[in-house]
Amino acid sequence: MRSREGVEVARSDLRHTSSPAWRRRLAAVVLVLAMVAATVVVWPDWWRDRWDGWFGEQPPAGPAAIPPPPGLELPRLARPAPVAAPVDPDTAGALSRARVRRALAPYLDDPDLGRHVVAAVAPLGEGAPVLTRGDTVVPASTTKLVTATAALLALGPDHVFETRVVRAGRNGVVLVGGGDPFLAAAPTPRGEPAAYPPRADVATLARETARALRGDGVRRVRVGYDDTLFTGPTASPEWEPGYVPDGVVSPITALWLDEGRDPSGYGRVADPSAAAAERFAAALADAGIRVTGAPGPASARAGGAELAVVESAPLWQIVEQVILVSDNEASEVLAHHVGLAEAGEGSFAAGRTAIEQVLTRAGVDFAGSLLHDGSGLSRGNRIHWRLLVDVLRLAASDEHPELRSVLTGLPVAAFTGSLSERFADGPAAGRGRVRAKTGTLSGVSSLAGIATDLDGVPMVFVLAADKVRLEDTLDARDALDAAAAALGACSCAAPGGARS
Repeated sequence: MRSREGVEVARSDLRHTSSPAWRRRLAAVVLVLAMVAATVVVWPDWWRDRWDGWFGEQPPAGPAAIPPPPGLELPRLARPAPVAAPVDPDTAGALSRARVRRALAPYLDDPDLGRHVVAAVAPLGEGAPVLTRGDTVVPASTTKLVTATAALLALGPDHVFETRVVRAGRNGVVLVGGGDPFLAAAPTPRGEPAAYPPRADVATLARETARALRGDGVRRVRVGYDDTLFTGPTASPEWEPGYVPDGVVSPITALWLDEGRDPSGYGRVADPSAAAAERFAAALADAGIRVTGAPGPASARAGGAELAVVESAPLWQIVEQVILVSDNEASEVLAHHVGLAEAGEGSFAAGRTAIEQVLTRAGVDFAGSLLHDGSGLSRGNRIHWRLLVDVLRLAASDEHPELRSVLTGLPVAAFTGSLSERFADGPAAGRGRVRAKTGTLSGVSSLAGIATDLDGVPMVFVLAADKVRLEDTLDARDALDAAAAALGACSCAAPGGARS
């Protein structure tokens, strides 16, 4: 999927020269505009929020949108295919502390990374890290690794989310939101590649509802909607105030279509639940049922007969997609579901508490970490590198096969998802040997994932910088990419299998 993670900005020097000329020209224009704005007012909230929107990670259109690297032809696929063969951390050789440090030395002190860099490299199996630097950092979207792992532990990989329609008296129906993060307005048009994972949709739900109504002799109904599965604010109090109004992220509700995106293709709708109900009512009318009045909020009372239901893809597939494309909205929905499973409350507050509880029970070290949301959009989030190392190790362990989609969803360097247009710099041998979750906000760049070196030794790594100067944004990202690539391109096995 084509990543929308970055907008090019001016490069401060010529250390990283792989970007094409048009990108560098565009970067210069963006930087000049930023400087002009700064002469009027010092970094206004509007500009900062918009910048976070540009540099916050947004879900691309779909896997079929990723072009293959030049000179490589790939068959059409309905879903992302695994790129790297699985590795067994128990039979892999030990890491050499000295060799890992030598591999990373040219990159971690790059001045483009700013004055606060956090790094850790550890064996994928057991064993102490062979390199650490710093402790906690603003994680940006690497937070999604934590959220996805907690969701799989709390709900199970085969869990599905249901969207239902129930009776409300003789001539009323209620559309009940079940928190399906990928509920769509309509099926994929014929001739277009199928979405991954498969989407439930309200057009199909409306047809099934119409069939059931006609079977009961009903030809006219009122439509209501119930989105009360989630409670509390629809935007995190820890987000920048402009995130929702500026269309950076949708309001988080238990009922929406296409993640709250406007049908025009631009921006988000103000009330995703109401928009979903209106679309359902229109589809019901298209299916031959007369709809009276406008849809409004309603309660799906206990005992209301179910007329129709559609199910999401299983959670493990949803997790793969969330991690692959860094999907902010879906991540927040999953965090709400963890809150529901753990505490019976689907909210931002319950979700963040439940995520910590679920992972702590699984042996993950949460000391020094603090989360305010499930996506990483909050600048108040702090994650210690131990938390990310523990989560990745847990997902790779034999004891938790239900967590494998956390790893299979990791983008492959230079090939898939949010890394499909990255890793142009640094050791070429690292491309394809690194799978990592990206994280980007203005002033923040991070990577967390798994690298397999030239000796076949897998390692977990965390690389992050959260004091990056604005003009160094892309250079910092390139420096972290090069550092991760260096891990894949090194011979980091300890001589004789003993750590050295």
